Amino acid sequence: MFDRIFAADDPAEVSRVAHSTAQALLARVRADGSGEVVDRLVSFTDAHGIDDIAELWSRSPARTLPGALWRLYLLQLMIHDDPQTAALLYERGRVQLDSADPVVAGAPTPAGPEELVELIDTILRGLFQGDFAVALDRAAAFARVQAAGATYLADDYDATEAERASTLTTRALRLSTYAADLTTCATLWRRDALT
Repeated sequence: MFDRIFAADDPAEVSRVAHSTAQALLARVRADGSGEVVDRLVSFTDAHGIDDIAELWSRSPARTLPGALWRLYLLQLMIHDDPQTAALLYERGRVQLDSADPVVAGAPTPAGPEELVELIDTILRGLFQGDFAVALDRAAAFARVQAAGATYLADDYDATEAERASTLTTRALRLSTYAADLTTCATLWRRDALT
């Protein structure tokens, strides 16, 4: 089915399936009161990813349910793939950023690689077990702290390693965009308008 949809020329069909899978996943996992399905899902995505479904979601507009899930999946992947860099960026952003974002994100101070992996998994669990909008707000705050860290680190490298500074600046822009999208998605969820 995915091969047929990915090859489809009809964007409406791709969008329909992306929205259907996002809604079905969210409804199924949130319906389980025991938390076992959430634990299995977070463990499964950590070990195996959900590449086919996430690929489908990646084609969705940013401010939709599948678009929000895609951005959260990317954040989880980023942290799990390189927790050391994530911790460096987070700590730099936490120190430099003059906002409540580090508190909203909920990482300990200081946050090491293991703590950030645990934090992103906790945020994902919150999507399915807690208040969905709060989990989106936490993810947005986390992304803003990371973006600030990447920006400040890029400034440090600008004079000596221009290519690395450029990579960090690109990462900061992407994370800032994710943060804005996730904040808007949280607002839409609270209004019952995130589809």
